[in-house]
Amino acid sequence: MTDHFKFQPEDIHSENEINQRVEKACDIMETIYENGDYPNVLVKRSWSKHNPVITGEMARPKSYRWYLLRELRKLAQKGAEINIHPSRERLTMNDPSLLDNTDEDQWDITQKKLFLFSPERIEISLNRLEHYTGTKPEDFQRYILFTNYDMHVEVFQDKFPDCTGPVRSGVQMPAYHHKLDDNKGISLVNIGVGPANAKTITDHIAVLRPDAMIMVGHCGGLRNHQDIGDFVLATGFMRNDGILDDILPLNIPITPNYLLNVYLKEILDKYDRSHRMGTIYTTANRNWEFVKRRTVEQIHMSRSIAVDMESATVATNGYRYRIPNATLLCVSDKPLHGKPKLSEEAQQFYEDSKQLHLAMVIEVLDICKHNYPEGLPNASIRAMNEPLMGGPDDE
Repeated sequence: MTDHFKFQPEDIHSENEINQRVEKACDIMETIYENGDYPNVLVKRSWSKHNPVITGEMARPKSYRWYLLRELRKLAQKGAEINIHPSRERLTMNDPSLLDNTDEDQWDITQKKLFLFSPERIEISLNRLEHYTGTKPEDFQRYILFTNYDMHVEVFQDKFPDCTGPVRSGVQMPAYHHKLDDNKGISLVNIGVGPANAKTITDHIAVLRPDAMIMVGHCGGLRNHQDIGDFVLATGFMRNDGILDDILPLNIPITPNYLLNVYLKEILDKYDRSHRMGTIYTTANRNWEFVKRRTVEQIHMSRSIAVDMESATVATNGYRYRIPNATLLCVSDKPLHGKPKLSEEAQQFYEDSKQLHLAMVIEVLDICKHNYPEGLPNASIRAMNEPLMGGPDDE
């Protein structure tokens, strides 16, 4: 097979021809990579006044082939010219210079999402993703759920008994994949506890360009009129996790994807589940009650309705990497109201809540697949002036 590819719109006369040519483009990218080079993709877009040529290098294109097929097909359907050729020799994982092109301080945040990550960053992230989750990057699906409870894994495995799990025991963040054609299934990752884990996993999953990420966890209820078992749908986040403060300033607002929240609200109403919408206070301190006065003051100022340790971190990385995301939590305790998370009561709560919690989120993702099979609109996480830099109007 040749290691060069050129797609010219004037040579294509049917949708079927476009699909065949895009498939061939991805085949050639994989061949270039397997032969020891990074494939370079260059796209000429005659309709774009300010950014007519976009380009970037790829690594391990087989791992996210579904995404490349979709994005190149959309470009081809619009009349873009697409060129693919070998760029430069691949670096090995033990090459010290591998890190030279992964520094996000030098990141071009206006880069098109197709070319957001350097090939070196893709190499590292997919290698670490396999290490942490015990599963192959190709196993990951378009829709990602994050939990930190084994019970949600048990529910997921009961619902999808043929799901693919870790190939070895003892991995730090085991993943389970309900695999469907074109990667349209769901992946569940048990990320463990804390914002450091939440950042680590979303840093690496981001290179696979998922269509949605949803945090499915538990929280401490902070309002008097909340009961154990009530749900909390995040509309914003108080970022007290500290994990991304030096990367993304705290004065940048982080909000969930609007459509995901609309669908989650509809499902909560459908099942007549008591819930509140509001700000989640995310902390890095599991024992925040031991600095109660200071923490409660922040809670009051932010008008938070729940406290957890991961949601704001997932949402912040979703914003940074342009991935639609949402958070649906369930109240497991009320630490400010004399209802701490005690072992026997907590176990009964988990047993009562785990099935419905996961079922509702999966139903929401099914709605997303039906209404937006090509991915949720993400204009809400693009800057308003990005058309001048190749933004939404140029897509």
